Amino acid sequence: MFEPVVSVSGNASSTLPMAPIVCVEHVFKSVTDSSGTLSILRDIDFTLAPRETAAIVGASGSGKSTLLSIIAGLDTPTQGTVRLAGVDLFALGEDERAALRARTIGFVFQNFQLMGNLTALENVMLPLELSGAKGARSMATEMLRRVGLGERLGHYPKVLSGGEQQRVALARAFVVQPAVLLADEPTGSLDFATGETVMALMFALNQELGTTLVLVTHDPAIAARCQRRITIEAGQISAD
Repeated sequence: MFEPVVSVSGNASSTLPMAPIVCVEHVFKSVTDSSGTLSILRDIDFTLAPRETAAIVGASGSGKSTLLSIIAGLDTPTQGTVRLAGVDLFALGEDERAALRARTIGFVFQNFQLMGNLTALENVMLPLELSGAKGARSMATEMLRRVGLGERLGHYPKVLSGGEQQRVALARAFVVQPAVLLADEPTGSLDFATGETVMALMFALNQELGTTLVLVTHDPAIAARCQRRITIEAGQISAD
C-alpha cells in the first residue's frame, strides 16, 4: 500500500493569507420551470481558513454538489456570493472567474474525469501547460512519484486501476498547488482499502501543501477525519 510522505515544512502554507480563504456569504439557489420554483439552497453562510478540512454531508438531493459547484464558480447563486482569497467570484466576468479558478482551485471527482487519450503524465501536465507553467514535465513527474505512480507515467487511464486513476486525478489537482481543493465523493467508486489509501494521500497532501480541503461525502468515517462537518438538510445548514 502506498504510504504518503508528509512534510509540513514547505513554503506553500506561508504564502496563504491569514484571512479566510473561502467565504460563502448568504447563498441561495433556486430554479424555476413550468411546474414552479424549486429552492435548492437557502441562506448558506460559512467561512473556511487556510489548511482547514471540511466535509459537506447530507442526504442525496440536499444540495451538497450544487453548493460545491457554486464554491467553484461553476454554478451561480440566485442570491449571495462566494469569495475566494478575498475575491468576489460573482463580481467577475466568466473569463476572469475561470482564470481565478485555474489559479486557486483543484478538483477531484468520483469518476476521475481523466483524458482517456492522454497518459498519466500528460493528464497531470495538462493544467500546468494550460497555465503556461515552465517545467511542466518535471513537475508532473515528481507529483506522480509522490502519489506512488512513478512507474506508471506512460500508462493510459484504461490500463490503470480505479485507485490508480484517482491518484492520477489527485496528482493533477495538487500539481498546481491550489489554495483550495474541492472533492466530490472522491472514494465513491473505490473499494474500502483503495479508498482508505486515496484519503490518506489526500489528507497528507492537504497538510504538505497547505491546501484547504472541502469534501462532499456520504461516508461518516471520512467526514469524521475533517476538522469541520457542514450538514445540509433540505438546502439549509443544520449543523456546522
